[in-house]
Amino acid sequence: MSTPVSAQTDGQYILEDQVGFMLRVAGQRHSAIFQLLAPLNLTPTQFSAVVKLLQLGDCSQNELGRQTAMDVATIKGVIDRLRKRDLVEIKADPDDKRRSLIVPTDTAKNLESEIYDAGNQITEQTLRPLTATERKTFLKLLAKIC
Repeated sequence: MSTPVSAQTDGQYILEDQVGFMLRVAGQRHSAIFQLLAPLNLTPTQFSAVVKLLQLGDCSQNELGRQTAMDVATIKGVIDRLRKRDLVEIKADPDDKRRSLIVPTDTAKNLESEIYDAGNQITEQTLRPLTATERKTFLKLLAKIC
C-alpha cells in the first residue's frame, strides 16, 4: 500500500488508501473465512440472527432485526430461511396474542456450542495478522465508527 492519504502532501487520491476500499477488502477476506468455517453453511445474516436469538431468548422479529442491524425485509427473509432449517420457530406471545415471538428450536439450542466455537474461530482467523494489542485497538476503533 502507498502512503496513507493523511500523510500525503501532493493531494493525490489513492484508492488503496481509502477507508471504504480497505473495509471492502477486509470484508471480502472475512467473508471468505466465514464461508469456510460457518456451521451448517449459515450465511452471515443467518448466523447473526441465530446467535443473537440464543443470547436473547424468545423475542419479536422486530426486536431481533434491531439487535442484528437488519431491516424489516431482511430479517423476515432470514427468519423464513431459518424456519425451513428447523433452527427457529414462531409462537404466539403469551402476553400479547397479536404479537408473535421468534424462538430458537431445540436443534439450535443443541448446536449452540458449535455455533459459538465457529464464530470464535472465524474471528481468530480474520484477526490473525494482528498482534493481541493491535486486535484490541482495531476492534475499539472499529466500534467507534459502527
